[in-house]
Amino acid sequence: MNTARIRDNLLSVQDRIADAARRSGRDPASVTLVAVTKKRPVAMVRPLVEAGMLDLGENYPQELWEKVDALADGPAAIRWHLIGHLQGNKARRTFPMVRVIHAVDSLKLLRTLDELAGEVADPPAVCLQVNTSDEEAKHGWKDAAVLTDADAIAACSRIRLIGLMTMAAYGTDAETARPSFIRLRAIRDALAGRIGRPLPDLSMGMSNDYEAAVEEGATLVRVGSALFEGVDS
Repeated sequence: MNTARIRDNLLSVQDRIADAARRSGRDPASVTLVAVTKKRPVAMVRPLVEAGMLDLGENYPQELWEKVDALADGPAAIRWHLIGHLQGNKARRTFPMVRVIHAVDSLKLLRTLDELAGEVADPPAVCLQVNTSDEEAKHGWKDAAVLTDADAIAACSRIRLIGLMTMAAYGTDAETARPSFIRLRAIRDALAGRIGRPLPDLSMGMSNDYEAAVEEGATLVRVGSALFEGVDS
């Protein structure tokens, strides 16, 4: 395994994020790179951690649980992000392991997490998933529905709601994905106004479109394949 390539890829992605932030008049430090490690073996993830990448994202709770244990002996504390669908029956076990849950895709799940937040001193933050591409296979609120639910969302006051999350449509590139990012930013602004509290974060952008996402206001980008390109060679 080419661990040097992992470090080189990480530096390249970080540089491109910084350039995209500057192009949009933003401080590069306002964007957090979340390294997506789903289906990657622990041996492939360790070089990222050793290179200083401490924000790691997993899609599946069971895989998250395993990696939290396997990487607990690392040089620094990892900030785990759950970026995939979370079933309610897995929420209690997952809750104390993560710093951010990105894909809170229903009012029912938000209420479950709000209840759990009342039981711990330092609950994770959450983003609400909005289906800006209108694809039936995707989880999340429709944009009109999340605004309709504003009062119910605001009532979940124990959980720390920090923003919204989306995924662009399948098969898009950076430019064809851009409308989804613009749409999410507009929904975020509207929802923040309705619930009367700031929603500073936008979790959007993946390996094929993260630069466009940063240009449109992303504060959390979820990059996986770009970090591991060429690693097996």
